[in-house]
Amino acid sequence: MYMTTPALHTIIKLPEPTLHRLPWYLAYVKIMQAQGVEHISSTQIAKAINVDASQIAKDLSFVNISGKTRVGYEVNTLVNVLEHFLGFNSQHKAIVYGVGRLGAALMHDSGLAQYGLEIVAGFDVRAMKQNNINGIPLYSVNEFSKKREELDAQIGILTVPVEKAQECADYMIANGIKAIWNFTPYRLQAPKHIVIQDTSIYAHLAVMFNRLNNIRGEEEK
Repeated sequence: MYMTTPALHTIIKLPEPTLHRLPWYLAYVKIMQAQGVEHISSTQIAKAINVDASQIAKDLSFVNISGKTRVGYEVNTLVNVLEHFLGFNSQHKAIVYGVGRLGAALMHDSGLAQYGLEIVAGFDVRAMKQNNINGIPLYSVNEFSKKREELDAQIGILTVPVEKAQECADYMIANGIKAIWNFTPYRLQAPKHIVIQDTSIYAHLAVMFNRLNNIRGEEEK
């Protein structure tokens, strides 16, 4: 995974597992910040989130911050650096394509804006009984091309039925979407310059069920 750091204007080769862990660190450090903690060590973070302290120190070395011996990291600085590095302190406009229960739930999730994702519209093939969700306007997919350009949204959140996933992804890409957050269990095909991020709750369910069955199997031995 390659990531641009705005402060340095350089491209950093960032291991994807590290990128997955950095939000964990940020979430915990923000809790400590709210409690008035001024300094925190990698050992303290490690105990709280069950990640090895040496791994945390290595991960944080990617974000251009270092702790002081016997003092640790300055909490406010660490929060600011992580939010900046991860892009959470900038707003990225997104649209929801497929306003069923999941799409509507995401539109109700005001917390996404705290992490830099601003949902600016929802689109659906069905006639909607309301014209907005949580103050976010709803439109017919027939208006997608025009509204997407007007809103200047480059991220599409895909929450359609699985059999429509590729067709809808292709349509969004053809009309200016540069990145797709895919909530369907379908493996999308897209040009190399299009960013695809899969978040299949069904795949995660399968992993959880498998782990649970393994634990039950061990307990029954």
